[in-house]
Order: sequence, then C-alpha cells, then structure tokens
Amino acid sequence: MDHPIAAVARLAGTTSRTLRHYGDIGLLDATRIGANGYRYYDSAALVRLQRILLLRSLGLPLPVIRDVIDDGRSDSPASALRAHLDHLRGEQQRLDLQISAVLTTVEALERGDEPMPERMFSGFDHTRYEREVVDRWGQDAYGQGNSWWRGKSDDERAEFQRDVADLTARWIAAASRGASPDSDEAQRLAERHIAWLSDVPGVPREQDGSLSEEYLRGLGDMYVADPRFAAHYGGKGGAELVRAALGEWLVQRD
Repeated sequence: MDHPIAAVARLAGTTSRTLRHYGDIGLLDATRIGANGYRYYDSAALVRLQRILLLRSLGLPLPVIRDVIDDGRSDSPASALRAHLDHLRGEQQRLDLQISAVLTTVEALERGDEPMPERMFSGFDHTRYEREVVDRWGQDAYGQGNSWWRGKSDDERAEFQRDVADLTARWIAAASRGASPDSDEAQRLAERHIAWLSDVPGVPREQDGSLSEEYLRGLGDMYVADPRFAAHYGGKGGAELVRAALGEWLVQRD
C-alpha cells in the first residue's frame, strides 16, 4: 500500500517539505510519483524513514545518516531496527531515572521540604558513570574528565556529542552486518574510538603517552558486562564487537 506524502508527513510528525528535501538529497526516495506529481511511499520507505528519524534524534547530520543507512543496506530492516531498539531501551532507562529524580524534587518543593541532593541527579549524563570510573581508575581520573567536560562551551559540547553519536551509529551498523573485529571497517572504527578516548584528560596512559592497554581492555569488558553500556552499542553483540575490535587494535599496535 502506498501512502501520499501529506499523510506520511502527518504520521511522522514532520512536513512534506522535509520529505521532499530527503528525496532531493538521496536520503529517502519516493516509491512512486503519481500523475498529479504527488509523492507516494510504501512500507519499505516508511521503515527507512523511521530509521532516519531515530538517527536524527541522536543529532547526526543528514549526510552521515545517509552513509550509515546505505553502508548497511544489505541488512534486513528488522535486524537494523532491533539494534536501534536496544539503544532506545538504554536511553529509556536513563530518562526514567531523570523523570524520577525531577519528580522527587518537584514533590519535595510542593511539600515545602528541602530536596535531597543524593536523589536529585540520578540519570543525568555528567554523573552517569562516576562510580564505575572512580572504582576502576580513581577519583583523579573522574575529576579531570569532569572538569574538562564542564569547561567546554555549549557549542563544543554539542559538536562532541554529534561526533560520539556518529561513532556509536557506525558501531551499531557494523555489528548489525556481522562485521569481523579484524575487518578494515572495525579497525577504522577502533582507531577512531581510541582517538576519541585519547582527547579526554585523566584516562590512564602508558609511559609513552598512549592509552593504557589495561584501561582499554577493562573498558571493553565494561561495555559488555554492563547493560547500560551494551545498550549504547545496540546490545551485547555490538558491545562485544567494540571490545574485540579494540583488542585486535592493541594486538596490531604491538
């Protein structure tokens, strides 16, 4: 069944103009164009649109979204969406924590009570993994990283988050295709992942200034063992790919 552009725009919460723009840049082609010039979309196109909107919600620019989806065009739509679903579930857990924290604050204020600081910030990004970082690598590592993040401008934070979202989406796409950890694709992602980590102050390093092998292997293990991290990479399979690719990168470095 084909759906006219106006109906698709209404259902997706976007505009016909946006859908036409997606078509003009090769991101979302219409299934057919009627004699009246209207664009129509079938179910496969709607599935692609859903993926576009999911990736757009991560802050990725349209050219990157096109690359991510087209790189995985041999994937089954269900497999690709399942990877996105696992990521969304992880985000849902984080948002649930934030909602609960804010609601607790609101209720305390409405009662005239003082909010409890230890319950006000659950689920907020800047303290999301503080305990894990401190337990594994010390308070100084967390403190330096936290100060570095707080010292960034809003634009710098947004750019950093877009880069991380792009890297995450590419890991998810690679995992959904069954990429091998030693493949060129996975090793390019591993190199980019390590470059990203290297920019953060306070992370453990070897004497030559390179990232600590123990740190990288421990980080990989944490990605797999902690469901919150695994969800970030599309599920346990995606986290296992990241861990294995980082391990392969270390072997090749030696």
